[in-house]
Amino acid sequence: MVRNIERVFKAASDSTRFRILCLLENGPLCVCQIVGVLGLSQSTVSKHLSILENAGLIYCEKHGKWSHYGIRKEQREVRTVLDLIFSASREDGQIADDQGRLETLPPIGDSPCAVK
Repeated sequence: MVRNIERVFKAASDSTRFRILCLLENGPLCVCQIVGVLGLSQSTVSKHLSILENAGLIYCEKHGKWSHYGIRKEQREVRTVLDLIFSASREDGQIADDQGRLETLPPIGDSPCAVK
């Protein structure tokens, strides 16, 4: 159990992964949407998503050639860490900017990987 909690904290402690978790707070997103908000390469975002998934913080659902990621909420210790992250992010300017950029992108299902 300590090993799992350590993995969760290590995964969440990176600023890019922190931003990804905050983006996913309101619902699942396609990788292309996350790339569009963060302005990072698809491979970089995918690597961060892999780390978050391996730590048990997020899940991945495949929809054809697209992957949608969302927050895992079933484990108590994961939910506790996520609640702390979301609480800490409320007044962060970067997180607010990310949310603003996300609102300008097409929703999932509307030409999902047309985001540039």
